[in-house]
Amino acid sequence: MSSRAEVLAASAAESWAAEWARLTAFAYRNLIMARRNVFFVFELTFWPGVAMLSHGLLTRFLDLTPEMTAFILVGTVALSAVQVCQLDVAYAVGRGVIVWALMAVIGGRAFGFDFLGPGPVRVALFLLGCFLTALVIGLLVCALVLLFGTRAETSAWAAVNFFVMLGGIYYPISVLPGWVQAISAAIPLTYFLDGIRAGYGFPSQFAYPFATGFALSLLYAILAHWALAAAVTRSRRTGLLLKLSE
Repeated sequence: MSSRAEVLAASAAESWAAEWARLTAFAYRNLIMARRNVFFVFELTFWPGVAMLSHGLLTRFLDLTPEMTAFILVGTVALSAVQVCQLDVAYAVGRGVIVWALMAVIGGRAFGFDFLGPGPVRVALFLLGCFLTALVIGLLVCALVLLFGTRAETSAWAAVNFFVMLGGIYYPISVLPGWVQAISAAIPLTYFLDGIRAGYGFPSQFAYPFATGFALSLLYAILAHWALAAAVTRSRRTGLLLKLSE
């Protein structure tokens, strides 16, 4: 019995190692392609930079306090990180870190916004939460494309932006109607934003925002992986997977 358990454990370890090797190879291939593609660098840096500059200038025009400026610009970072990371799940963390660093430089130099004000641990938890949110979104969109074809991609991204908006990007969810707040409470990004803003002096609306956000993200990641696996199986049976690979 013990020998059989050892065989199963070894087989599982080899399976995980193989999956990690494939993921690493895929990410490395995309990295090489990106280094030779100037448009990729432009896409990665241009829109987050524009978002930070435009929102930062808006806070100056409205003469907001440093606290309210932090509230708005934290939402800008979250939205940009999720949007950029969800485009490619394979190396989302690398893209997200680059976007955060770029926006931190622009926000700090141009508007005096301290991105590390809440502390490095809280900032790291916030960024990890954004990356996990992007992971779930990317997996679900991939599943929808495998089920319904590329025509589902536009609708999927529109729905994604809608739910991200409900997470309280630029406002506390308390300003939303009660039934909308119930939906917001099921979105992990809501808790990550609440946790990072508490570091800037805003009262937290939840007892354990980061713990709750990570618990929801883990649940959704498991469900998203299951949905993607089911979508791959179905697309193989219907032949859609072969059409998408052409």
